[in-house]
Formats: sequence, structure tokens, C-alpha cells
Amino acid sequence: MSGPLRAIIFAAAMSALLGTDLASGAERLPAYGANLSETSASGISSGAAMALQFQVAHSGIVKGAGIIAGVPYDCAEQSSNQAINNCMKPDAAHPVPDPEHLKNITDSLARSGAIDDVANLNDATVWLFSGRKDEVVLPVVMDATRDYYANYVPPDRLVYRNDIDAGHAMVTEDYGEKCPANKAPFIVNCHFDAAEALLEQIYGPLNPPSAQPAGKYIEFDQKEFLPDGNPYNHSLSDVGYAYVPHVCALETCRVHVALHGCRQQAAEIGDAFYKHAGYNRWADTNHIIVVYPQTISRWGWGWPFYTLNFVLNPNACWDWWGYDSAEHHTKKGPQIAAIRAMVDRLATKP
Repeated sequence: MSGPLRAIIFAAAMSALLGTDLASGAERLPAYGANLSETSASGISSGAAMALQFQVAHSGIVKGAGIIAGVPYDCAEQSSNQAINNCMKPDAAHPVPDPEHLKNITDSLARSGAIDDVANLNDATVWLFSGRKDEVVLPVVMDATRDYYANYVPPDRLVYRNDIDAGHAMVTEDYGEKCPANKAPFIVNCHFDAAEALLEQIYGPLNPPSAQPAGKYIEFDQKEFLPDGNPYNHSLSDVGYAYVPHVCALETCRVHVALHGCRQQAAEIGDAFYKHAGYNRWADTNHIIVVYPQTISRWGWGWPFYTLNFVLNPNACWDWWGYDSAEHHTKKGPQIAAIRAMVDRLATKP
């Protein structure tokens, strides 16, 4: 065996071992009997792309979405080059993909059963946000995301905010970097609460938030939500996080899936996203369980080596261009299937 090959196998084995150790303190995600039909999702950057994919793939249960600095459905069309250029920083040589073309792809997938019936989106609600200082996903891309949604979602159910000088980040009322920042942890203080705005768009008027989140943080094992039981192979962490208000142990709640962006996973920024993005204090007083699935930074071969599982995802992005699966944007996409399984667990009667 050559030296380089031995090094690759050893590195993969150590990554798998470290991932196992990381999950050793995680618990099984509990069942709470949540209302499945009241499920919603949101995200920033690649998390926004995944939230959109999750909503379109499972529109039968996902009643609303919040999309912050995201891209239209199947924007990359399995091309990393198209993802980096057309879908993030388009120019004359790399135009933004046509929303009508992407609608045709969506409709075809719906007819095949790969995603839910697009007619469900007529009853959905969507909140979109693009920062005027975003240097990573240019505002013109979010314009295309709005135009994509407009094919399905009625105008009175679609809100688009693009009037704040925010960078490429989750926008909060009082936490994070200065508002125009385009750097880690990609959470900025713009004196505007995006979590409140998107949750209110999805669920209607909200009760006032708690002063401080008083519910329970859960570190849960993500392995069981994948058919192969191997999150590493799909650039997912062994552990995810959830925030559960105390009332949800006694009364029926709904589930909101909050998806971090690239380089925002807990392994890189700690609890900044799952504790400080702004969701939890609203969840406390509005019967909402917030689940925070987690990715990992990954590049190279998976483990066991003979599976020939090669993933190039050094920034721990969610799969919106096909690095893990050609079916990443459908119900069969491993990451989408895992998120759906998490929601189903939370909706199971305890």
C-alpha cells in the first residue's frame, strides 16, 4: 500500500472515530407529539437553499419557509461551477438561472413523485430576505428566488425584505457582528429580528417573546435518521441540537427547522447559531420546537474506504448542488430525508 493511500485511509478512519466519540454524549431525539401539518423551515445561505428544497420536496407538511440569502430551487443543476458563479455571483458570462426553467424542473419532479404536489405551495407562506451589503450571494440571486416562488405562492403570502444594509448573515436584533459584515460567524446585529419576522409570516401574530429562553436544549444523535447510519458519509455531524419549550412536554407544539449556513456549524462557531440566532425566545412563548440539524466540513474519501464515497464540502455547506447525491433536492436526498425523519420523530406521540 502506498504512503499517500495509507494516509488517506488513516485520516478517514480517525474522522469516523472522532465522530463516534463526539456523539457519545448525545441522546435520542425525543417524541413530543408535535403537529406535523404545522412544520416550517428557515435558513441562511446554504441553509436557506436547503430550507427551500425541504419545503418544495415536502410541501405537504411544510406550511412556510424563511429564506435568507438563498438561491432558487435546483439553481445549480448538479454543477458546482454553476453554483459558485450563476447562483452566487452572476455576471454577463454566468447569468442567474431562469426561474421559469427551474419551475419546469420542479413541475417535472412533482409529476414523477420525487417531490410533493406543487399545488400545496399555493397555501404556503414565505419570507425572503436579502441584505443590501451581501457580497456572497448577490441580491439579484434573491430576486430570482422571489420570482421562482411567485410561480407557486400567492402574492399576499410572499414577503420580500431587501431594504437593510446587512451582509451575508443571519440578521438579529442585538447579537453578532456589525450589520454590513460578511464574515464568520455570519450573524449580524442590524437592530432587526429576522427570526421574529419569518416566524410571524409563517404562523401569524406571535405572543411576546420570553426575556431569556427558559426551555431545554437537547444534543441529539443524528445517526439514526440516515438509512446507512453514517452521517460522515453525507457531510453531517453525528450530533444535532434542538430547543424545546417546557410547555411542549404538556401541550401540542409545532416544529421549526432552522438551518445554519456554510461555516456556521457548531464545530466551527459553537452555540452562536443554535442559541443566538433569535429563534428560541419566540419559540418559548409560541409553542414551537426548534430543531437545528448540523453539517460537518468534509473533503475526500469516506469510511469505510471501499464504499468509494468522495465528498468535497470543506465549508460544511448543506447539499444544494449535488456533492452528496444527485437526488439531493428531492425526498430521496439523504440530507432532506434525515431532516424529515427528525421532524417525524418530534411529531410522534410520546
